[in-house]
Amino acid sequence: VQLQASGGGLVQAGDSLRLSCAASGLTFSSYIMGWFRQYPGKEREFVAAISRGGSNTYYVDSVKGRFTVSRDNAENTVYLQMNSLKPEDTAVYYCAAAWARTDWYAYRHSSGAYDYWGQGTLVTVSS
Repeated sequence: VQLQASGGGLVQAGDSLRLSCAASGLTFSSYIMGWFRQYPGKEREFVAAISRGGSNTYYVDSVKGRFTVSRDNAENTVYLQMNSLKPEDTAVYYCAAAWARTDWYAYRHSSGAYDYWGQGTLVTVSS
């Protein structure tokens, strides 16, 4: 299984970026897809997730109204559209795939609920 994240970069506060994560080696439409981010010296934290069919999305409070997660099951790709970026959004962003276990929702914010991880893409937001 490979998850290849891309789209990170250096932007100014208020700008937008769209991250992409291309998946291979798994039945993409069978997996919940998530995005996490990691600050230096910190644990990975949940950012967003999207259900297998794309009808349900979940966000951490700090990004609600600014970030949008979406997926294209025909292209095996999940996206994270990030608008109104803030310096505190600066982090390495990871995509992840989770098998839809019955208890996934209860643990959706935990990295342990996800089975496969991409390599991360750095987002830097300058003030």
